[in-house]
Amino acid sequence: MKSFLSLSPVSSLSLPPFKPEIPNLSSSPLTQPNPTHHHHHHSPCPFAPRRLLRLAVDRRDLDLGRAAHAAAVKAQDNEDTRFGNAVISMYLKLGRLSDARKAFDALPSPDVASFSSLISAYAKCGRPVEAAGLFCRMRFLGVEPNEFTFVAILTSCIRQLDGRLGSQVHAFAVKTDHCSCVHVSNALLGVYVKCGCASAAEQLFGEMVERDVSSWNAVMLGMIEECRYDEAFKLFNLMQMEGYHGDGFSLSTLLTAAAHGFGGGGGEAVHAYALKIGLELDLSVGNTLVGFYTQFGCVEDVADVFWRMPIKDVTSWTGMLTGYMEFGMVESAVDIFDQMPERNCVTYNALLAGFFHNGEGARGLDLFQQILENGLEISDFTLTSAMNACGLVSDLKTSEQIHAFMIKSGCKSSSWVEAALLDMCAKCGRIEDARKMFTSWAHEESFPVAWTSLICAHSRCGLHFEALHLFQTGLRRDDPVFMDEFALAMILGLCGTLGFVEVGQQLHCVVTKSGLFSDVDVGNAMFSMYAKCGRLEDAINLFSQMPRHDTVSWNALITAYLIHRQGDKALDVWDSMNMVGVKPDFITFLLVISACRYTSSNSVDVCHRLFQSMESSYNIIPTSEHYSAMVDVLGYWGSFDEAEQLIKNMPLKPNALVWRALLDSCRLRSNMTLGRQAVQSLLELEPQDPSTYVLVSNLYSASGRWHCSEKVRQDMRAKGLQKHPVRSWIIHHNTMHSFYARDRSHPQSKDIYSALDILILECMKAGYEPDTCFVLHEVEEYQKKNFLFYHSAKLAVVYGLLISRHDQPVRVVKNIHLCGDCHAFMKYVSSITGREISVRDASGFHNFRGGVCSCGDYW
Repeated sequence: MKSFLSLSPVSSLSLPPFKPEIPNLSSSPLTQPNPTHHHHHHSPCPFAPRRLLRLAVDRRDLDLGRAAHAAAVKAQDNEDTRFGNAVISMYLKLGRLSDARKAFDALPSPDVASFSSLISAYAKCGRPVEAAGLFCRMRFLGVEPNEFTFVAILTSCIRQLDGRLGSQVHAFAVKTDHCSCVHVSNALLGVYVKCGCASAAEQLFGEMVERDVSSWNAVMLGMIEECRYDEAFKLFNLMQMEGYHGDGFSLSTLLTAAAHGFGGGGGEAVHAYALKIGLELDLSVGNTLVGFYTQFGCVEDVADVFWRMPIKDVTSWTGMLTGYMEFGMVESAVDIFDQMPERNCVTYNALLAGFFHNGEGARGLDLFQQILENGLEISDFTLTSAMNACGLVSDLKTSEQIHAFMIKSGCKSSSWVEAALLDMCAKCGRIEDARKMFTSWAHEESFPVAWTSLICAHSRCGLHFEALHLFQTGLRRDDPVFMDEFALAMILGLCGTLGFVEVGQQLHCVVTKSGLFSDVDVGNAMFSMYAKCGRLEDAINLFSQMPRHDTVSWNALITAYLIHRQGDKALDVWDSMNMVGVKPDFITFLLVISACRYTSSNSVDVCHRLFQSMESSYNIIPTSEHYSAMVDVLGYWGSFDEAEQLIKNMPLKPNALVWRALLDSCRLRSNMTLGRQAVQSLLELEPQDPSTYVLVSNLYSASGRWHCSEKVRQDMRAKGLQKHPVRSWIIHHNTMHSFYARDRSHPQSKDIYSALDILILECMKAGYEPDTCFVLHEVEEYQKKNFLFYHSAKLAVVYGLLISRHDQPVRVVKNIHLCGDCHAFMKYVSSITGREISVRDASGFHNFRGGVCSCGDYW
């Protein structure tokens, strides 16, 4: 305690005395002589200036207050400490802290009230140095503090989270026996709770001779901030047993505990108790209930609480706005915003975040522009929400403008703003900028967010291998990155895309150990990973073990059967969905319509019924994707007249997806007449897309029109268009082995090529004939065979045969459709070697066994 009590007084001791300017009061009736009295000197009524001070405060009249102060100085009444305290109080109540300090410094003998009022004022306006300095000066002058002084200095400690000074004041309060005052003890409780010392608060609480509701509230708050929600409720029950019913703060605190620890049931119990003791309509309780039901109730619950509140403040209105946004009622939220009698920065931020949450990126950016034009405060939350909105619309130019605004305005970048900036750059096509930011990342706390964003960006751009490299880099750090639900779901999706089942299984263990299997998004991602890696049985078993399913889960199950070309089972899942009452979405219909292409018998009628029920039974308007799937199914089953009629009668203009589906069906069924129409429409829509030319060339090749096929390829080369790089890969011992056509970069390329040459000869003896129509190069026939023999899929399959056991299937992934020649070759290889070969291409799985493919040669 010596170090605390012996602190030197602050420099305010040397301030000059206060000399207020004395206005001319000659015309004031207060200074005119009374005509009924004799003209001799006498003291004016000592209470008149004090009455004027009170009147100045009541009327909020600073000039009147200054006049009264000046009159007292002129009459030399300002040396009276009690009057000086009244002057200080007047200035403080009128918001003139600097004038109050000057009046204080003019006092010859300030007392405890003088010090207490000024310390309290400094504490409330966030000036802890001055508050502590006055407290030390008070001790230096020998003025004994009272309970108000202690509450004032402890308030400063609470606001500045100064636990060290708070504990020193506590020791002094014990020494002077002021801890017996409930207000001082409550203030000490506040210091310990706010500074994260809940155990010290509980110890003090146990020692308190007298308690009030605020005492119980403080300790409950400390427990909640340490996530001890059950203990907070037990303490509240004990509080009731001792005869305290609680106040608005008590119930608001308990609602916070219920939201975090107990869910809907606990909050409803608190609501019922509020009704019982008549606090349901309390402003703070009402505001907290609005937030609680936004999280755990329905929109009707939120609206019911809000509209019954007799008094609403800006927090109430903002809470209702947030509630509507959380429930996807964007227009209702905007209506609330328009009706608000008062708005603040939190309100604008809530609306901005709501637009982002509901996928309204463009409206979010418009609001951000309005915030800038109105000169409102821009917080980190505002910037983050604006960048998130920009990422939604993937607007490159706007992202550059927001970035430039941040630099030009000198916004101090926090770690989370930097993370949002990186994510925005990544989503708006500025992946190089995102990489540069990540390379020099200095914010450890937000590293997982930046890392996840960059992996997502690479994956979205089709740079899956680069994304996997980034993932492995994060795991190799000295302090490995913590993966939350979002990161786990995203990386599981990446493993599924790459067919990296070994890493997926390791992540499955991480999910199980961390208890995140109950998270439906993680469960969905894990299920999809197994399905995409060819482990359909494992995926189905996992689906049955999932504690909860949503529409995405059922869509994933349909997709699993779809990519394994099991259309009948996919439609069975659709029937199961209807039986358990799961509401389908537009993706569900896209999947089940596509499933009709892979059924064991013609499912055109089923496809029509599904398509018609979308709008009539489920109020889902068909999009171009649904029409494209319909055309694909009709063309697959040879119903080209229906497909053509469907395209003509579309309420939307047919886009490239629709024409590409028709062209692919024409290629499959050699329908040249309708194929030409599709070719013409597709080339008009996408003249620069190389995949279009490949499709057209394949159409001609399928019908034996080699000359036309070669002409299409010449046109493609003349326009400088190239096929997307074709890549095939295989996973072995947790390592990815990747191949391009005629690739000799692999360390074992000599063995791979030798084995492939032998295998080609064996297949040719068995009847395999290379189909050179799949070579898009203008070279001699023998050169075309050379190109054809060393396609990436063949290299990957041969490598798989070399490194795997005879009883293991060879699993290969390819980034585009398997070409016809490779498909024929795989059938012969599976027959000659007696091995099962699984190739997943852009259309799904090809499982080759004994010379037969699961696709039935139609893909």
